[in-house]
Amino acid sequence: FALSLLRSERAGETGLLLSPVSILNALGMTANGAEGETLAQMESVFGLDTGALNGALSALAASLGDEAQAANSLWIRDTDDFTVSEDFLSVCGEYYDAGVFTEPFDDSTLRAINSWVSEQTGGLIGEILDEIPPDAVMYLVNAIGFSADWESIYREDQVRQGVFTTSGGEELQADFMYGEESLYLEGEGFTGFMKPYEGGRYAFAALLPDEDIGLDALVASLTGETLAAALAGAESTTVETAMPSFSSEFEKELRETLEAMGMTDAFDAATADFTGMGRSTLGNIYVSRVLHKTFIDVTPLGT
Repeated sequence: FALSLLRSERAGETGLLLSPVSILNALGMTANGAEGETLAQMESVFGLDTGALNGALSALAASLGDEAQAANSLWIRDTDDFTVSEDFLSVCGEYYDAGVFTEPFDDSTLRAINSWVSEQTGGLIGEILDEIPPDAVMYLVNAIGFSADWESIYREDQVRQGVFTTSGGEELQADFMYGEESLYLEGEGFTGFMKPYEGGRYAFAALLPDEDIGLDALVASLTGETLAAALAGAESTTVETAMPSFSSEFEKELRETLEAMGMTDAFDAATADFTGMGRSTLGNIYVSRVLHKTFIDVTPLGT
């Protein structure tokens, strides 16, 4: 799913910052309300059925250490026109530990959702919604935060200016962090390294495309299996590294991306089947937007 998402997004973007696990949490909750062809398309995009995804994401959430926090929530319009399925709420509670909020869907709800996201991300994502349309009946929200120091931080004398060349050939001045790592990555079309965070539970993985391959070709050729094999097969050896310190943020409406991946019916008011989610007298339930917003800060001290 992660690599398919990356490939679909690469078609129109030069710089991407995606959290596949965050997107899967929001879509996974949604899929528990889907039926028929709508569900089949979503499961095809995920690469596994909803039951397996529920279990995997629940296990992942339970295994997170102190460095990471994940939270899910359901925001439901307080109206007689929409009745949510109790079975749907039960599954979202059991597997996603989702908080449920019944709201008037006015400006106070807009502020409440944005405040919830800001609180769950330590203020790094200040807001996610810009408006609540009059036909909206539910928001399914995931927020993930991660903060950790490097196991071996970069000293002041290990940071100095250099030139970073983008995939498009543009040369930028950057503060490079120089070091020696001990986990070397290699695969078809790339080399790289992993740099552990304090405690050894998580690591930052960096891939550098071979010069004769380039970034686009590498992204096109990577699969989940080859990437997982490269990470699992990290070689214990000395790696001399130079990585720029950087800060980046990204915001995207993912509807077109997910449609290109094969999830089309969910966004079509005529064909969407979310009868497992509830009933609305206002019309058929469908997904109108999938909003994604990310932020990262990589410094000599950590991420």
